[in-house]
Amino acid sequence: MATTKWAIDSTHSEIGFKVKHMMFTNVSGNFSDYEANISTEDDNFENANIEFSANIDSINTNNTDRDNHLKSGDFFDAENFPKLTFKASSFTKNGDDYELTGDLSLRGVTKTVTLPTEFSGLMKDPWGNTKAGLNISGKINRKEWGLNWNSALETGGVLVGEDVKLNIELQLIKL
Repeated sequence: MATTKWAIDSTHSEIGFKVKHMMFTNVSGNFSDYEANISTEDDNFENANIEFSANIDSINTNNTDRDNHLKSGDFFDAENFPKLTFKASSFTKNGDDYELTGDLSLRGVTKTVTLPTEFSGLMKDPWGNTKAGLNISGKINRKEWGLNWNSALETGGVLVGEDVKLNIELQLIKL
């Protein structure tokens, strides 16, 4: 079988996340500068080869002060670790959906994660391009990657939750 290469259609994709703030609301953010190398051997993406990176400096939570804090040594330490990376080791069917497993590297720490993934199938756009849709979700504990900063609240609890919920919407275009 021939290998098919895919690119992220950045105008129809989002690399998003949410974290609890003050124990009761979520703050959302995303990365706007990212790239991926994706190749498949067939149309269902099973065993796809996926490599992804995002520039930490592109983090956006709609608050400049918070974004700068996230880029600092308290969190991502963008000066010393300018990218987060993910390299898939498997993309396997699990019932109607898939599981994406691979190594996620943040702040110099690499851990294996498995993320539930919905494959929406293939479709031709009005200009004849073949597109594929992936929704990758999941949850990671930021402290496992050394993102430990926090502040205690007077009323109990902490300012920033440990769990980071991922919401990655990808529209891929066949090259």
